[in-house]
Amino acid sequence: MPRTKEFDPDAMLERALELFWQRGYEATSMADLVTHLGIAKASIYATFGGKQAFFAKALQRYLDRTDPLIMAELSQPGPVLPAVRTLVDRYIGEADDDRRRGCMVVNSAVEFAGRDDEVTRLVESSWAHLETTLTVALLRARAQGELSPEADPRSLARFLLVFFQGVRVLERTPGSAARLRDAARVALATLA
Repeated sequence: MPRTKEFDPDAMLERALELFWQRGYEATSMADLVTHLGIAKASIYATFGGKQAFFAKALQRYLDRTDPLIMAELSQPGPVLPAVRTLVDRYIGEADDDRRRGCMVVNSAVEFAGRDDEVTRLVESSWAHLETTLTVALLRARAQGELSPEADPRSLARFLLVFFQGVRVLERTPGSAARLRDAARVALATLA
């Protein structure tokens, strides 16, 4: 008869997410995970696979939490551009957060730099989701007369995607607040 788990795998995944998000993949050892989670190494392997598989599961958890929020914000009925402005303001506001953990998607993209197929797939999936969500919202904005008829919603969405990811990189460094505010002002001017 198989033993029952003496821990909640969902809670352990959440705790691992926090550790990986704060430290990154390379700086988090299996010993760190064992200590942080308070479960045996064998239990981690049996439940989550190796460290790389565990990291991918934690990144997927992060995406499951963050990606739908943006879609919900930009899918609300009514004018679209105020929602996009709010999203830009939120990204800049989050940059002032003292944790300076950045975005786990961007952190993973930079740390792995295409070296892991699963992490690369998750990062690209998240970015494609954001780009599609922005494109659909900006198409709606153009149809509602908020953007000029000549505006290219897909190109604007791609610009905003790159802007948002750049914010996530710069927010990790002290003293970037003025740069980010200036960049946000320019980004918003492209939508006027």
